[in-house]
Amino acid sequence: MKAVILAGGKGTRLRPYTIALPKPLMPVGDMPILEIIVRQLKLNGIEEVILAVGHLAELIMAYFGDGSRFGVRIRYSREREPLGTAGPLSLLRDDLKDTFLVMNGDILTTLSYRKLVEYHKKSGAVATIALKRRDVYIDFGVVKLNEMSEIVDYVEKPVLNYLVSMGVYVFEPKVLDYIPDGKKFDFPDLVKRLIEAGEKVKGYVYDGYWLDIGRPEDYERANAEIDKIYSELFRVD
Repeated sequence: MKAVILAGGKGTRLRPYTIALPKPLMPVGDMPILEIIVRQLKLNGIEEVILAVGHLAELIMAYFGDGSRFGVRIRYSREREPLGTAGPLSLLRDDLKDTFLVMNGDILTTLSYRKLVEYHKKSGAVATIALKRRDVYIDFGVVKLNEMSEIVDYVEKPVLNYLVSMGVYVFEPKVLDYIPDGKKFDFPDLVKRLIEAGEKVKGYVYDGYWLDIGRPEDYERANAEIDKIYSELFRVD
């Protein structure tokens, strides 16, 4: 099975760290976050990884080479101009003929990719999105008004609950038919287009560890927590 890792972003939220180093090569503990991901994919049965690269691509390509030292085949797909999150898949139509995994290159998680893929295949969906429950704390009293500007409710510092995308997807090749060529196209656009077309899109809710290291505070948290979760990162379920 193949996995596509999106590793072409400029990592602007992590500046100044990412001025000279692409975000996927940012170290978490003693190895780059992208190396952690590649090693996890290998343990979960992924045989070939395609790295969609752009910003500072040469550094990523020099570090990972053909993937032999990680036990997988690694190939590269290079954007000449930014294509968003889903757009890079349009460059891989001839390569993705079976069920494939897609994920961001800056995720620290203990998710079992094997179990995610198994769930997807049993569901009969064309797309499955890994989801995480997140609480958003509102630090104010929230007031609701009716059409007469009368206060009808007042909630002090409410907590809102959401299911957020983990940046990990399992797709069938049919999904590629909904992605335009050569245009910037993001995953929300793709999911909406699939739903509008009547395709089955499933969610896989995961309750374990997940962290997107795209912000400085999350990157610092990842390095603070890496020792606690290290053994779980490379556990095979």
